[in-house]
Amino acid sequence: MSKRMFTNEQGKELLKNKNVSKCSLKSITYAPNFKVKAVKLYYDKGLSPKQIFAEAGFNIAMIGSETPKRCLQGWRKLYNKKGVAGLLRDNRGKSKNGGRFKTKGLSDKEKIEYLEAKVAYLKAENDFLAKLRAARKE
Repeated sequence: MSKRMFTNEQGKELLKNKNVSKCSLKSITYAPNFKVKAVKLYYDKGLSPKQIFAEAGFNIAMIGSETPKRCLQGWRKLYNKKGVAGLLRDNRGKSKNGGRFKTKGLSDKEKIEYLEAKVAYLKAENDFLAKLRAARKE
């Protein structure tokens, strides 16, 4: 992850660009249509990532010289895997197996089963750690 930090003025300048949908102190969220356009320019016209970003009105010195390359690598990978639809949707935090277990909408019986399984797991984890500590002391 980049160590770059934007000032408030830089953030405001970035938000003026129509190809930016959000900007925080550490990151830029690019507009979905810009992602599609950038990938198509890369494949169809053979433009370099820096050229694409410069033509889109980005200050390369401000966003970082490696940012265009990294962004396009990820967008191309997503485009090759899921097509244009993959670029139009924000997939951050949407892993298919990860994340927290959802307890909303569960019946009381299902919640109890989940919590009992969680308690059993934590007890087993504590037992394992206790044995590990005991083995260290010997």
